[in-house]
Amino acid sequence: MKEQSKNKILLHACCAICSGHPISLLKSMGYSVVVFFYNPNIYPEDEYKKRLEAERTLCQKLNCELIEGEYNIEEFYNAAKGLENEPEKGKRCDKCFELRLNKTADLAKKLGIKEFTTSIVISPHKNYAKLTEIGETIAQEKDLIYKAIDFKKQDGFLKTNKISKELNLYRQNYCGCEYSIRS
Repeated sequence: MKEQSKNKILLHACCAICSGHPISLLKSMGYSVVVFFYNPNIYPEDEYKKRLEAERTLCQKLNCELIEGEYNIEEFYNAAKGLENEPEKGKRCDKCFELRLNKTADLAKKLGIKEFTTSIVISPHKNYAKLTEIGETIAQEKDLIYKAIDFKKQDGFLKTNKISKELNLYRQNYCGCEYSIRS
């Protein structure tokens, strides 16, 4: 009897803290998870490196593939141009989400993976409905499926924090971009 192959899903990971529970949940749902760490918004570069190293550790411990996107902060600055003074959760954040989810969808398409999602939605500080709208719009444009899962449901945020503490992963204290430091 031939083993049934799992459906692959591409998970955009904003950081290891936020992606621990989503990886575990998606695996329990029968997915083979491929993690894409693409976050050109993170400032400064040393902070980016700490978060990437934590993601590497997490993916190794949870036994899933990690694809590292290019760190080019100019991509973020171009996306956020003119929105530098927007408040957190404003239009600048929407542009940042669009940038990262577009790149995730492009990679999914290139890899032949039909579904993608993001760990960003696990944060209680992020707007699930807005992120879902952005993801679904991008998916429709690229003939893909955005898997809308509110990872913070059923104590997801608590579970992801537990995973990160058990693995002693680096814990940041701001969203990522230099504008979020001042908030």
